[in-house]
Amino acid sequence: MSATAKAEAGPLSDAEIVEAYLTASMIPDPDAAAAYMAPGTVITFTGGRQFDHPRGPTGFNAKRYRWVKKKMDRFDVCPGDGETVVYSVGTLYGEWMDGTAFEGNRYVDRFVVRNGQITKMDVWNDSAERILVQRGIDA
Repeated sequence: MSATAKAEAGPLSDAEIVEAYLTASMIPDPDAAAAYMAPGTVITFTGGRQFDHPRGPTGFNAKRYRWVKKKMDRFDVCPGDGETVVYSVGTLYGEWMDGTAFEGNRYVDRFVVRNGQITKMDVWNDSAERILVQRGIDA
């Protein structure tokens, strides 16, 4: 469906807001992704790193991967009082910095959506575990 058709169809659902954010993030176009976030949004990334704009995770990923994308398998939507929690669950695929391809790297992203905007995001994935294996560390 085109952007014009979606706009005519009405406001996006909370899951569609999250999907649109993630899609923009994967381009990567952090400024377009930021359009789905409320001012003051906190993004807590892997390792407890905190960012206040999608440029933070984009910059971090640029140090870890040549490129990375998400295969979004599903969205779990949990409506609450005045907010919705949306989980995006799937796998990462791409290339490590040394050019080695990877796929099947599990991720879970947790979003809080209020009044049509993302107000909080938490990110977890298996990349650190995979990096340990790459380096021969059995921890």
